Amino acid sequence: MPSLWKRLTFSFATLLCVLSATLLLVALATERWVSGRILCGTGAELVSANCSELDKFTGHIYYGLFQGQKTRRCGLGNRSTKIYIFPTLVHTLNTGLHVMVIVFLLVAVGFTLLSLSFSIYNARKVPYQSIKGPTGLYIWNTIAGVFGSLAVLCFLAAVRHHRLTERVSNYQENLFHFSILDERLDWSFWLGVASIATHGVVCVVVAMSRIKLPKPQNKKQSEQPTVTAEVLMY
Repeated sequence: MPSLWKRLTFSFATLLCVLSATLLLVALATERWVSGRILCGTGAELVSANCSELDKFTGHIYYGLFQGQKTRRCGLGNRSTKIYIFPTLVHTLNTGLHVMVIVFLLVAVGFTLLSLSFSIYNARKVPYQSIKGPTGLYIWNTIAGVFGSLAVLCFLAAVRHHRLTERVSNYQENLFHFSILDERLDWSFWLGVASIATHGVVCVVVAMSRIKLPKPQNKKQSEQPTVTAEVLMY
């Protein structure tokens, strides 16, 4: 049976693993990886809109790994369109890169759940093999953090170098062309980053479990002087 300190630290590591897996799953399911503003350049050119009139041609877009939404304004009011990455839009994007992001995130979730099971095991029992103890937790959390980081880097490459937002905004647009005024990484993306940081915290907590706290000791009673017969003679 592990000590109280180890039970507390590994229980906290268990909660962190649950948090990390939850953050990744929420990031996968939500649609706020990127958001931004799009300009209907074709409509603005048709009416020769000046700077003060460009707001009538400025819409919004947000999307995630599977779907999103586009609100376009081409001088005819707001028109919202649902964006579905799969199964059709993915062919317009860098398919390999986009699929790699999803696969890396799923692998990170798998290793996070593996780390979760090891944390629960260490909180209840003392492992007899090093791979089942802190060493295993270091390995699984490191692997999960690496795959999460690869997913984030691949997504950044798709957005910055492969013009992901521009491709998404102009999908199935035959009459109008949209330009990206600004784009920003939204909260779904930062949930994935937070999950990566959580794995580092788990490693720190596991390292803290190796610290041996001093055991409380009872104060010894002051020794009573012994009186012998020889002392009494003097």
